[in-house]
Amino acid sequence: MSDTTWLPSRAARRPAAGGPRDSTVEILDRAQRGDRAAIQDLIGRAAPSVRRWARGRLPRYVRQDVVQDAVLQTLKSLERVRHRTVGGLQAYLRTSVLNRIRDLIRGAKRHGIAVEVPDTLPDDTPSPLEIAIRRQGVATFLAALRRLKPSDRQVIIWRIELGYTVEEIAAQLGKSKPAAGMSVSRAVARLAKELGIDRSRDA
Repeated sequence: MSDTTWLPSRAARRPAAGGPRDSTVEILDRAQRGDRAAIQDLIGRAAPSVRRWARGRLPRYVRQDVVQDAVLQTLKSLERVRHRTVGGLQAYLRTSVLNRIRDLIRGAKRHGIAVEVPDTLPDDTPSPLEIAIRRQGVATFLAALRRLKPSDRQVIIWRIELGYTVEEIAAQLGKSKPAAGMSVSRAVARLAKELGIDRSRDA
């Protein structure tokens, strides 16, 4: 993976609200084969969680460099990623980025920058139904995802694959947080139905 891979601008990272997008699983597969467009897409998908974590923990003057370096270093290990479940892929991306940030912060501390490193990247607590979906095998998940309408598919990718908070999804959709929360709940319920998952898990 080349060090010349760049972190896209905020405009480039922002997908069209409700528009159809490929699963992150499919994007990762293309990125592993050297597809640079897929690599850029994967960077854009990984960046929000890192930026969320960095805000308030790293000085502004080093934050952008830390975030960019963490994502780029994570992408260098793409060839070794082997995912069996959607949740496994998400966990790999998030944990790898967090570990890289830890490495960078250790160096920063030696230069007098005091920061704390939590065990996980912050996120809305997933519902039992979302957890059940993340445990599904990749092939089963993708088949069900493709049967959803594009707007539901987009929300599922944000929430289930990338772990976006409801607030972040609201910003992407241009909706209020309660309205976005309803969109997430409905999309998750429709996917669960396609997967044959008992919705009583979320009761």
